Amino acid sequence: MWGGRFQEGPDAIMEAINASIGFDRRMARQDIEGSRAHAAMLAATGIVSDKDAEAIREGLLTVLSEIEAGTFQFSTALEDIHMNVEARLTELIGAPAGRLHTARSRNDQVALDFRMWVRDQADAAVDALPRLIAALVDQAEAGADWVMPGFTHLQTAQPVTWGHHMLAYAEMFHRDLGRFRDARARMNECPLGTAALAGTSFPIDREMTAKALGFDRPAANSLDAVSDRDFALEFLSAASICAMHLSRLAEELVIWSSAQFRFVRLSDRWSTGSSIMPQKRNPDAAELLRAKLGRILGANVALFTVMKGLPLTYSKDMQEDKEQVFDAADSLMLALAAMTGMVSDMAPQREALEAAASSGFSTATDLADWLVSEADLPFREAHHVTGALVAKAEARGCDLPDLSLEEMQDAHPAITEGVFDVLGVHNSVASRTSYGGTAPDNVRSQVKRWREVLP
Repeated sequence: MWGGRFQEGPDAIMEAINASIGFDRRMARQDIEGSRAHAAMLAATGIVSDKDAEAIREGLLTVLSEIEAGTFQFSTALEDIHMNVEARLTELIGAPAGRLHTARSRNDQVALDFRMWVRDQADAAVDALPRLIAALVDQAEAGADWVMPGFTHLQTAQPVTWGHHMLAYAEMFHRDLGRFRDARARMNECPLGTAALAGTSFPIDREMTAKALGFDRPAANSLDAVSDRDFALEFLSAASICAMHLSRLAEELVIWSSAQFRFVRLSDRWSTGSSIMPQKRNPDAAELLRAKLGRILGANVALFTVMKGLPLTYSKDMQEDKEQVFDAADSLMLALAAMTGMVSDMAPQREALEAAASSGFSTATDLADWLVSEADLPFREAHHVTGALVAKAEARGCDLPDLSLEEMQDAHPAITEGVFDVLGVHNSVASRTSYGGTAPDNVRSQVKRWREVLP
């Protein structure tokens, strides 16, 4: 490959550190698609003959079939997927294979292959996320009026509905869907034809290759095109945020499935046992999924670190751009599939949810709001009165609805029998009718909207 410039072959250690075929073989399909488009363009512009271009294109299909069949012999000595494919193509069709690399470099070739591979992963995430959102919407619809505790600081705050809680995650994952779509749109510029860094003197048609490969347009600056890895960083950034959302939901599943909460029961498909404690049902799938953020975010940080000090244009450092992205994409797709399965299978325990919703003075805010609207107290005074009643109930070992009217009037004489209408958890959630609130009718309205939004 190096021609007459070097008289000796690489040292074995140099060969090992320099070779990327151990991981970039995953881009074989993208490499061959790009080469076939390039060959067709070379023929259309008269740079190579139709006969040679056709031999190249057919030979590349043979190479692809060998790779897909598992019979292709990859060579570390040939460094990367590009040279492995070209070497095998030369064995198959002879001299015409040497014309394939006209008007391109491995710099724009790898930029193309990697961009196409990442684009495919963005498409996979865009395909997977609606299935997870749909599973959450199904849960929301089933439990639109089931009450549960809402938490701040993991302490009981106010009652909410199960459906409202599920739809909170639907919102998160829908934002993730938008991020992957946005990233996909920005990365859809074709670097092929920018050659090593400066473009080429051959009369190529970059619009033709861009269109053939599904890009919106050719990249406008050759220096940027061969050195840009923003598309991978943006994919990893979107993947990191998505994995963070998955980790938050996984954490809730771990907590909720515990014996102390018993909010949900995970199916046997997503649970494991203990080698010594026969009673155990461990939420291992959720725990493993929770940990995937570490790998995905780590990949993001690693690639940022690789790219942060590189001058234009290509440096060999950029060979370190792929393994982290490959691993992060694999981890993300596995995590999305696992979470979709867990959400679809999990069985919320309605009685336990309602019992917990009624504890911890969860309707204290309803009492304060009642004092404002019915007794005409300023909210700060209503807050103080409610706090005094909570302290009294706590001292008695009961909840707010268990206090007598006389005990409540000791805190403020304006309190009437009507206060008890707002202290039940069902009344509480039903009253939260402001847009975006937890009221069951709101949840059902949002479920309807989601059914219309989802593909």
